[in-house]
Amino acid sequence: MASKSKISDDDTRVLVARLWRDYMRFYLGRLTVAVICMAIVGGASGGIVYLVEQTLDEALIAGSETMIWTVAIGFLIVAFTRGAANFAQTTLMHSVGLRIIQRMQGQMFNALQRADIQYLHDEGTARQLSRFSNDVNFLRDAISKVFTSAGRDSLVVLVLVGQMFYLNWQMAVVAFVFFPVSVLPIVRIGRRLRRVSATTQSEFGQMTSVLDDSLKGARQVRAYRMQDYEQRRADNAFAEMYRLVFKAAVVRSLTYPIMDGLSGAALAAILVWGGYQILQDTMTVGEFMAFFMAVITAYQPMRSIANLNAALQEGLAAAQRIFSIIDYEPRIQDKPDARTLVPESGRVALRDVHFSYSSGEPVLHGVDLEVPAGETVALVGPSGAGKSTVLNLIPRFYDVAAGAVEVDGQDVRDVTMDSLLAQIGLVSQETTLFNDTVRANIAYGRTGASEAEIVEAAKSAAAHDFIMGLPQGYETVVGEQGVKLSGGQRQRIAIARAMLKNAPILLLDEATSALDTESERQVQGALKRLMAGRTVVVIAHRLSTIADADRIYVMQGGRVVESGTHSSLSAHGGLYARLQAMQFQGIEEVPASDPEPDRPSDDIEGSDGDLDRREQAAGPSGR
Repeated sequence: MASKSKISDDDTRVLVARLWRDYMRFYLGRLTVAVICMAIVGGASGGIVYLVEQTLDEALIAGSETMIWTVAIGFLIVAFTRGAANFAQTTLMHSVGLRIIQRMQGQMFNALQRADIQYLHDEGTARQLSRFSNDVNFLRDAISKVFTSAGRDSLVVLVLVGQMFYLNWQMAVVAFVFFPVSVLPIVRIGRRLRRVSATTQSEFGQMTSVLDDSLKGARQVRAYRMQDYEQRRADNAFAEMYRLVFKAAVVRSLTYPIMDGLSGAALAAILVWGGYQILQDTMTVGEFMAFFMAVITAYQPMRSIANLNAALQEGLAAAQRIFSIIDYEPRIQDKPDARTLVPESGRVALRDVHFSYSSGEPVLHGVDLEVPAGETVALVGPSGAGKSTVLNLIPRFYDVAAGAVEVDGQDVRDVTMDSLLAQIGLVSQETTLFNDTVRANIAYGRTGASEAEIVEAAKSAAAHDFIMGLPQGYETVVGEQGVKLSGGQRQRIAIARAMLKNAPILLLDEATSALDTESERQVQGALKRLMAGRTVVVIAHRLSTIADADRIYVMQGGRVVESGTHSSLSAHGGLYARLQAMQFQGIEEVPASDPEPDRPSDDIEGSDGDLDRREQAAGPSGR
C-alpha cells in the first residue's frame, strides 16, 4: 500500500535550505548570471509597456513619423534582448537543475551500494528505481520551474507594478486589491497537492514493482497461464496511478479559476475607471493602454507565481524520498576502530550464533561449527533449515544477534568490510552476470587483471572453449542476467570469476542444483579445481556431490543436529541418512520432524538430547 508522506511548513524550509546548502550554492556563478538575465527580462517587459505608451501618444496621435520608426526599432531591440535573456537564464537554470539531479543520483547509488542486504530486500528493486526516474523528474522540474519563475517572474511583476503606480497609482491600487484574496486558497491547494504527490510517487514505485515482477517472470507467467492474472494486477496498478495523477491534475488546476476570476474582476474595474478618466481628459489613451498592457503582461507571471507552490510541494515530496536514501545509514558497517583482517590460514568458525531477520522470528539457535583451514565443510538439511543464513553471515551480509562469526580467530564485526570480503569468493545457484562482455564479467573478480589471467581463469573453469565459440568470443555481450548463455555456461563464468579473485575462503551455495547432468559434470570438474587448497563452505542439495567433504553439518530448524563424515552419517541412520534415502527414492523434501527418536553414536556429533526433541523444538525455518 502506498504510504502518505506529510511535509510541514518547517519541513519545507528545511528541505529548501538543504537544497541550497548541499547543492545549489556550488553553482553560484551560473545562478548569478541567471539572475542578471532575469533582471534583463523584467526590464525588457517594462520597456515594452513604455513603448506602447510612446506609440499611441507620441507616434500615432501626435503624428510623428520619426517617432514611429524610433518606437519600431525600439520594439525590435527590446524583443530581441528579452528573448536572448530568457534563453540564457532558462538554459542556465536547466543546467543547474540537471547537475543537481546528477549529483543526487550518484549519492543515491552510493548509498544503495553500502545499504544492508536486508534493506534492499525489504524495499525492492522497482521502488528504488522509481526514485532514480520518477522522483528525480519531479525534483528537476521543481528546481527549473520554481527557481526560474521565482526570480524571473517576480522581477517582471515588480517592474510592471512599478510602472502601473507611476502611470496611475489609484488604478494600480484597484488592480491589486483583488490578488491578496487569492493567496489563502492557493496555499491550501499547495498543501493538498503535496500529499497527493507524495502518494502518487510512492504508488509509481508499486506499479513499477508489478511490471518488474511480471516481465522478469515471463516464463513462469506463461508456463502457469497466469497472463490474465498479471493483466489484472497491472490494470489495478494503472487504474490507481490514473486516479492519483488525475486527482493531482484537478487539484493543480484549481488555481486557474481562482486567478482567472480575480484577474477578470481587476480588468473590469480598470476598464471602468480608466474609461471615465479618458472621458474626463485626466488620462491619455496612451497612458491607459500602457497601464492596461502592464496589467495583462503581469497576469501571466503572476499566474506562474501562484502555481509555484504546487510545483514546489511536488518537488519537495520527491526530495524527501530521495534524501531518505541519501541519508540512510546501514546497520552493518565498519566500527570506528575496525582493523584490517590479518589473513592467516583461512579458518572459519561460528560460535553460539543466534540470528533473526527483520521479521523478528528466530532463524538460528546457538549454531556452532568449525571450518578448518584448507578443508571442505558441507551444510545440508531440509529447506528452511538455516543453511543459506549461515553462509550469508560469513561475509557479513547480515550480523549475528548473539554469538560470533570468526575468520582466522578474528570476529568479522571487528575488521573492515573490504579486508574481510577480499578473503572470500562466492559462487551461488543464482548466478549473477551483468549485461556486459564475457571478459568484463570474468574480470569482475579482480579489476585490472591481464588478458592472460582472464583466459587462464576461464580455462580452469572449463569455460574457454565455449567462450571461443560465441559470436565475438570474450567480447560477446551476455545480456541481462546472462540470458544469452545456458545455465551451465553462466555458472562456469561465475566460477572463472571466483578463480580470478583467488580468495582463500570459498562459499558455494548449491552451485550445481539447477543444472542438467552434463552441465553439472562440467561445473563439478571446474569446482574441484577452484576448491583445491581453499577453505570451502558448501551448501549441497544433492548429497552425492559432497561425499568427499572433510566434514558435514546437518541442520534442521536453525540448529546443527548432526555432524560427521559422509560415511559415518550414512551409517548412523539419522537425519542425514533419511535425506540420503529420500534422494535415492526420488523424494526431494524431508518432514520438519521425525517420529522416530535418534541417539547420536560415538562418532557422530550432536547437541544435547535426542534428535526428535531437537526437531520438535526448532523455531521458524531459516532462509
